[in-house]
Amino acid sequence: MATIQKLYEVCKVSLSTNGPLSSEAVDSICAVLDNVMPSDVGLENDAQSVRSWRSPRALNMKAIFHSSAAIRYRHIYECKSFSIGIFCIPASSIIPLHNHPGMTVFTRPAKIIRDGEMSAPCGTMVIHPTDGGNIHAFKAITPCAILDILSPPYSSEDGRHCSYFRRCQKADPSGILSNRSKGSEIVWLEEHQPPNKFVIKRDLYTGPPLNL
Repeated sequence: MATIQKLYEVCKVSLSTNGPLSSEAVDSICAVLDNVMPSDVGLENDAQSVRSWRSPRALNMKAIFHSSAAIRYRHIYECKSFSIGIFCIPASSIIPLHNHPGMTVFTRPAKIIRDGEMSAPCGTMVIHPTDGGNIHAFKAITPCAILDILSPPYSSEDGRHCSYFRRCQKADPSGILSNRSKGSEIVWLEEHQPPNKFVIKRDLYTGPPLNL
């Protein structure tokens, strides 16, 4: 059975319209996600291009890799319980700070910034809506791809729509609150529209088809 088919099958029995059925269900999904390779989702050619992009012999980056600054999204599957898709992100591109209201997010990054740098291969990250919120952002150091599972998926009808945020520019009380007990800071956020240059284009999924 193809790896992406295994992922679909485990999501189908582990996720509901209210998110994961149990902690064991989350573990089952992560076990499959941890083994997904670029060739399993039709990204082998892109992965080879990135290897060339990073090579010191690469003289013309635009001739080797996709030259557009647009982020591309390859949709794989969606139902009322979950969605599966891939974000292909050019180097230096950013997905701004955004939320996933009431949604559990399974993400397998190639390279992102989230409290530091992470490089593939690495384990699946799971962001729960009850763990202090699931607002986050991505920044690509190199061209990369992120395989994303949302449970349940975005739905405007059910109040699950994407909002973008930035650090609030106003003075107190919408400034920074020191959290001395943890040696960190709490930053007030406000909703805002991302810049016009932020574009996510729909792209064609070229991996193995799912047997539904």
